[in-house]
Amino acid sequence: MKSLRLILSNPRYFAPAWVFASLNLWFGTWAIYIPTVQARLGIDKASLGIAIFFLSLGVFTVFPFASRLVNRLGAGRATWFGVCAGSLAAFLPLIAPNYLTLVLSLYLFGMTNGFTDIAMNTLVTEIEKEDRQHFMSAAHGFFSLGGILAGLGSFLIPRLGNPALHMGVVILGVFAVNFILRGNYIGIRAAPIANQTFSMRLFRPLLLLGIISFVVMGGEGAVVDWSGLYLKEISQAPEFLWGAGFLAFSTTMTLGRFLGDGISARIGSVRIVWVGSLVSLLGYLAVLSELTPVAVTGFALVGLGFSVIIPELFRIGGKVSGVESSQGVAFIAGTGYAGFLTAPPILGYLAEDFSLRTVFWVLLGCASLVLVATSVLGRRQGR
Repeated sequence: MKSLRLILSNPRYFAPAWVFASLNLWFGTWAIYIPTVQARLGIDKASLGIAIFFLSLGVFTVFPFASRLVNRLGAGRATWFGVCAGSLAAFLPLIAPNYLTLVLSLYLFGMTNGFTDIAMNTLVTEIEKEDRQHFMSAAHGFFSLGGILAGLGSFLIPRLGNPALHMGVVILGVFAVNFILRGNYIGIRAAPIANQTFSMRLFRPLLLLGIISFVVMGGEGAVVDWSGLYLKEISQAPEFLWGAGFLAFSTTMTLGRFLGDGISARIGSVRIVWVGSLVSLLGYLAVLSELTPVAVTGFALVGLGFSVIIPELFRIGGKVSGVESSQGVAFIAGTGYAGFLTAPPILGYLAEDFSLRTVFWVLLGCASLVLVATSVLGRRQGR
């Protein structure tokens, strides 16, 4: 909890951590209205999967030039630029009048999310280097905290009755706090890499980590996109509990990330990733029970298991010798969001042609793959 205390006691660390929370406040608010948008536009699961694919495609599109733009603007200014652009784009999917505009708005939303993601992770990496402080996992905990706040917002649905109004309130609140805090990070730039030539050879130690990132972020995206529909259609949960899976997932994700820096220091990065993948596997088994209380508990276990994996990968990717931090972060983010890119259409067609149960059996298999990949990584490091 040392890193959490650091964030809460110093605006230099709280300011970038709040950007992490902001990103998931936008995304989580969109996520709880996915069933509503699907019903309003009259689209099936396969079409919804394609629309979500374009959100991921937008994220992935920005990666080839994001690191260059972050370096040109500076990590701090790039982060603030991402906050401004994301605040505008987050509103669009909930006011889309038809399927085509939904697809286009999700693509733009994805682009702003992807750019902000790379900028804010680069920013935290640079602050960690400058101050010799570790708070990457706790910063990702604030991302999950944003998911909790968004999930709690689902209980306001019966009172507000207007998705666009709900998102508008979220956007205004998020933007106002970021506007006040931006001075704490806006001038931070990445230190230049001297006498080094970029080469893909430098990324070879990260290839297996990239595979883990691909699978884990695909799984995280699946929980965000499909947990509400799973509880609605498979568990037959009442409407006010449709967001409970995402809320439970985000809550345990937050707790795990706030504790992650300390645990990782004690048992090591590879071991904590292995334990996390095992816990997430047990979580998927609980989800597949289909009983609402057990399924919600399962989503909580998945969140706890996945909580520290991505922060560890970003930390490693941002500190590879001879590679600019923005390039290392973009590599890990790129492999991870490739999972986001391919998962929605595949899972959407599986849900349409088979069932949502099949989707979560596939996710169970993916958790097993992470467990195996981490075991291989541990053996390599042991040698």
